[in-house]
Amino acid sequence: MSRLFVNRIKENDAVSEIYRITEKALRPNKNGVLYLQFLLTDRTGSVSGRLWNATESLFRQFVDGDFVRCEGTAQRFQGNIQVIAKKLTKVDPSEADPADFARGNFVDSTALLKRLRELVKEIKEPRLNDLIECFLADDKFVERFARAFAGVRLHHAYPGGLLEHTVTMMEVASRVAPLYASILDSDLLLTGVFLHDVGKTVELSDSPVAPVYTDEGQALGHSLLGVELLNQKIAELEKMTGESFDPRLATILKHMILAHHGTIENGAAKVPMCLEALALYFIDTLDAKLLEFNKYILDDPNADGFWTNYIPSVDRKLMRTKAPSIEI
Repeated sequence: MSRLFVNRIKENDAVSEIYRITEKALRPNKNGVLYLQFLLTDRTGSVSGRLWNATESLFRQFVDGDFVRCEGTAQRFQGNIQVIAKKLTKVDPSEADPADFARGNFVDSTALLKRLRELVKEIKEPRLNDLIECFLADDKFVERFARAFAGVRLHHAYPGGLLEHTVTMMEVASRVAPLYASILDSDLLLTGVFLHDVGKTVELSDSPVAPVYTDEGQALGHSLLGVELLNQKIAELEKMTGESFDPRLATILKHMILAHHGTIENGAAKVPMCLEALALYFIDTLDAKLLEFNKYILDDPNADGFWTNYIPSVDRKLMRTKAPSIEI
């Protein structure tokens, strides 16, 4: 019997399949009765799920990233498919076929690392260039950075996604900065782009299939973790050179990391307070949102239509202006 991948689930389908469970939460309805909210994932994407009349005991039976067998029925809610589970049972990973969950080799990490190093050479400020070289000389960091996901759901959610996201943003920055050469520091912008998501190497577990948030990731977030990594590399650089790193330059770089989400509502610790931080925010948003919206188009069950179904998270339908070429 063939597997029921999440992107093949249709309204009224009976579901009895092994998936990975993520983003589980125990919530009360308006009458105070508990229900379990979660995502079911495999290599084709994710689908939301609910289990009514849940208990705290059931909630504690598995953690994000566990394999579960879900038995239930698919329904359409606000234009999207969701699974109403009757039963969730944790299963041993040996019962799952790894090929059903591996997202595949979407990026050529070797080529991207080569291009990353070429872009770093465009940074002429010695202190900034030396700082990034401290990261790139750390083999463990580079290995983790090259295979990490940029996120667990929306954009660049596949092995090597973080590296691809960073290189694409550096490509954009290297083209945008000369257009604003009179007001933007190109070296500072490229360095900020490289640094902005390095904390995700600690925020997310090192899984080639479906990473989940680490304890540090849940508690601190990737921006603060990125600042911690930056502090470590600055200390290494100072020890190696015997010279103090410019504290004002360090403050600017930390600010760029903490402000790259743009607004407090979007998760930024600070709003952008320098031109390079503002440019970083818009470049990050451009790359992330294009990949996110493309994922909505690819995951939409109305594959042959001009319009997708209504997408609650972005409060709109999306048009298919061309055949999507980016696999998520």
